[in-house]
Amino acid sequence: MPRETILVVDDERLVRWSLQQKLEQWGYHVSLAEDGASALARVQLDNPDLITLDVKLPDMTGIEVLSELRGRGIHLPVIVITAFGVVDDAVRSLKLGAYDFIEKPINFEKLENSIRNALETRRLRNEFARTQEIRRSEFSVNRIIGVSRHIQEVRELVKKLAGSEVSTILIQGESGTGKDLVAHAIHYESARRDRPFFAINCAAIPESLMESELFGHEKGAFTDARSLKRGMFEMADGGTLFLDEVSEMNLGMQAKLLRVLEGQAFRRVGGVKNINVDVRVIAASNRNLEEAVRTSRFRQDLYFRLAIIPLMLLPLREHREDIPPLLEHFTQHYNEKFRKNIQGLTKEAEELLLNYDWPGNIRELKNAIERVMILAEGNRVAAKYLPIRISEGGTLPVPASGTSGNGTVMLPPGGTSLYEVERDLIRQALEQARGNKTMAARLLRITRDTLRYKVKKYRLD
Repeated sequence: MPRETILVVDDERLVRWSLQQKLEQWGYHVSLAEDGASALARVQLDNPDLITLDVKLPDMTGIEVLSELRGRGIHLPVIVITAFGVVDDAVRSLKLGAYDFIEKPINFEKLENSIRNALETRRLRNEFARTQEIRRSEFSVNRIIGVSRHIQEVRELVKKLAGSEVSTILIQGESGTGKDLVAHAIHYESARRDRPFFAINCAAIPESLMESELFGHEKGAFTDARSLKRGMFEMADGGTLFLDEVSEMNLGMQAKLLRVLEGQAFRRVGGVKNINVDVRVIAASNRNLEEAVRTSRFRQDLYFRLAIIPLMLLPLREHREDIPPLLEHFTQHYNEKFRKNIQGLTKEAEELLLNYDWPGNIRELKNAIERVMILAEGNRVAAKYLPIRISEGGTLPVPASGTSGNGTVMLPPGGTSLYEVERDLIRQALEQARGNKTMAARLLRITRDTLRYKVKKYRLD
């Protein structure tokens, strides 16, 4: 590992020499400057990791050097060295972002500790910045793969939501349609990207622990509360909280969640003080929440609070044109992961994938590609490597031109147009429901948001 470089700025030659001796003894590489101008030049030439900066310099003060560095966008840790008892210099340097100040005569033990801590803080910040950059790339809106009109509209809506100040967002769609990816994309495309993103699966947390997980608890609030615990709302302050499978919350917890969303404040379990937060809440559900409201399993007021701007993700079988680009994306991903060079699938294998219904949606497709990429030999994936349920049971939904007594859809001998059949069924449902979209969606066994999308797709509005 390369040695870290420290720039020593001091007009006294003896001080520069003694600091250089100590710093090299501690394992650092040292660069020297005797005035402000040469210090600013050395920062550009040597790219140091830390600066020790004397306040009294012949051409400018150390405070002016520090101010100039910050003005240029250079945020290196700076330890200011000042005369004993000069409090004003110390205060001004700290206001400008200096890490610490050391009084003369220099206490070298204190200086060594300060340098070590400052460099460790810088390493952690750099690591955090790198991690954030990776996550921004990983959860970019461009990671929402597809060429269909539906996916294009989802990407556009994600950008609009990310750039807005809306505090609650509802994502609905079957399991595996990418609700988690969309929630992350909204966060990392927004101004909150450098703040925390926390996710909780409401179906995975026992009811008895849910309130403590979300809001935290005070020490002694209940038998096992041996210390204070901060909840996810508190830890996500300034950022985003993703509530996956929000429909699994019980009604009592739904009421408490609604109060927090309305007031952006809460109390820890056992607490008496309100805690104010600024949190964007993204809720997701694979259930039809409108139906859950009708059957009194989900609070209507909470639904309306969450669904200010609803985002509907359609099942993969309803936008099959996105399967090829998804196949290409996952193939490339697993080529890198497994160090393979598979060019794609055979025509037979690709046809089977295109004709399969994908009840598990994009997640199931990704898992299927991971399987074949592990098993496949050669540069093309053959159909024999596909899961049996796909290679033997994958068929397109049959277009309806009539039904048998048990409701099975019948295909006429001469075939028919799936586009026209679906359009006609939607038109019939709207006519039967006299234009009531909620009732028409119920007749077609789809959500109201899916119906809205299809009405727009087939220009039936």
